[in-house]
Amino acid sequence: MATASGAPAVAAAAADPWRPKPPPLSTPWTDEVGPDNAHPEYPRPQLTRQQWLNLNGLWAYGGGSTPPEETGEQILVPYPPESGLSGIQRHDDHMRYRRSFELPPDWTGQRVLLHFGAVDQKAEVLVNGRTVAVHEGGYSAFSADITDALRPGTEQEIVVAVEDRNDANPYPVGKQRNEPGGILYTGASGIWQTVWLEPVPDTHIAKLDITPDLRGFDLTARTSARAGERVEAIVLDADGREVSRASGPADQPLRLAVDDPHWWTPDDPYLYDIVVRLVDSNGRAVDVVGSYAGLRTVELVDDSQGRPRMALNGRILFQHGPLDQGYWPDGIYTAPTDEALRFDLAATKELGFNMVRKHVKVEPARWYYWADRLGLLVWQDMPSLPIDLADPPGSNPPPSEEARAHFRDELTAMIDQLRSVTSIVAWVPFNEGWGEFETAEIAELVQRTDPTRLVDANSGVNCCYSLPDSGAGDIYDDHTYVGPGAPEVRGSRASVDGEYGGLGLVEEGHLWPGEPGAYEMTDSRAELTDRYAEVSRELARIVETNGLSAAIYTQTTDVENEVNGFFSYDRRVLKPNPDVVRAHNEAVIDAGTP
Repeated sequence: MATASGAPAVAAAAADPWRPKPPPLSTPWTDEVGPDNAHPEYPRPQLTRQQWLNLNGLWAYGGGSTPPEETGEQILVPYPPESGLSGIQRHDDHMRYRRSFELPPDWTGQRVLLHFGAVDQKAEVLVNGRTVAVHEGGYSAFSADITDALRPGTEQEIVVAVEDRNDANPYPVGKQRNEPGGILYTGASGIWQTVWLEPVPDTHIAKLDITPDLRGFDLTARTSARAGERVEAIVLDADGREVSRASGPADQPLRLAVDDPHWWTPDDPYLYDIVVRLVDSNGRAVDVVGSYAGLRTVELVDDSQGRPRMALNGRILFQHGPLDQGYWPDGIYTAPTDEALRFDLAATKELGFNMVRKHVKVEPARWYYWADRLGLLVWQDMPSLPIDLADPPGSNPPPSEEARAHFRDELTAMIDQLRSVTSIVAWVPFNEGWGEFETAEIAELVQRTDPTRLVDANSGVNCCYSLPDSGAGDIYDDHTYVGPGAPEVRGSRASVDGEYGGLGLVEEGHLWPGEPGAYEMTDSRAELTDRYAEVSRELARIVETNGLSAAIYTQTTDVENEVNGFFSYDRRVLKPNPDVVRAHNEAVIDAGTP
């Protein structure tokens, strides 16, 4: 893994030292966060370089029309200003961030790229007063070559101007709301993922697209190569031994066949390391990056009764996991630390699940890295366009043309950004009809953008605000609470329980302010455990009878006023008996896996 170089300093006008604001709930990692260790890990595990500079930490901050130099406020990046960990703990429709930095001396003569993991929603980036990037959309990474804006041999300044009105704008927002409550939560504005710099050669590797199968990898390096420059790729096993090598023209697919392949599965999440070089006509390496990937396929196959079922590596595998919303009481959209980010996935694995549905949110690259490493299949939702859930189904106006355009742009950007992630096996463009439009066309867009994974066109097509079933995609997805639902197989699509459960328990001392709620409340950890066992036994029966392919339980943790998580929102209490939960989860997987 690459390591950061240098220690960038912030130039802020604050007279008082920065300190976090106390969140309504703290997590076990809250007190570990500070200006010197705000997500210091290398942020892009599937394209690594040795040199980089982390710009997380203290930035001068101004909200509304007041510039940072007049407010005296500082914000801890990458925590959104609504969070306690940011030190601001309020929402501003308009935000302005400012900081200075110095380039390490050994970067001289190279291009300098400035990277943002995510900024919600509209951002303009200036370096030394010069606009270097304008970006719209709160979930996709973006970068800028800032070389020509740098001043020689002196301190550099970055300003990021952001506008985010949450659900008042025609952008995908997921569950963020200006007025949170119930199943809708506090918004997360501005910079909410890592900001960083890296030096690169004039011609360099910008992106790797890696597609696995059971015999090797197809790899395309997206580059800024000159004529005559070529790409070389080497695959290494877990012991560092070379198992495949290929070379060819830059920006063209390479085939990396692997003899005696070791497949990736949830039980055995084996990953290969990959080294990619851009070489000139003399064979000299111009740029070198590291990556990784696992060998696996996902498809539908017929079971012994002729029913379409989801298969991993050619074999039917029942997929069972929780709904994972990725919210934190101290960081809102941003986990307090990398270990916290890992915690939810590791706990999911320990509870006997083999998959997770990432619900209407896109996570930082390191979240998918941990899913790959730990061995969890991922269903990736597209964040939904805003609708008013207080209105009855059918009364919300269809999305505007502007909103539809933003949705399509961010959907394809999400897929392109995450296409090399081993653990992702399904895309979910719509959830319960929220902002749904042109379902069949959107499903076809997803399939055209990535034909290697399954498409769940509308999770919860049977309920809520959903349009009539379009028949599109690979999956028919039922939502029934408490359930579980018992959908029949429909045509050529696999049938799944995309959401069920929602059993709640109030844990005093671990509650978000407001009225707690769940689909069904229990009175004790013992009762919650018993009810989970009852629901799981019924699910196993339905799986065997109806030929379900997957089931997703609501949910990993409590989120704000929802108290139907396995864990309390602060991750300090595991509510049901984990041994009982694990045994029943494994039994459900066994029931659906021939």
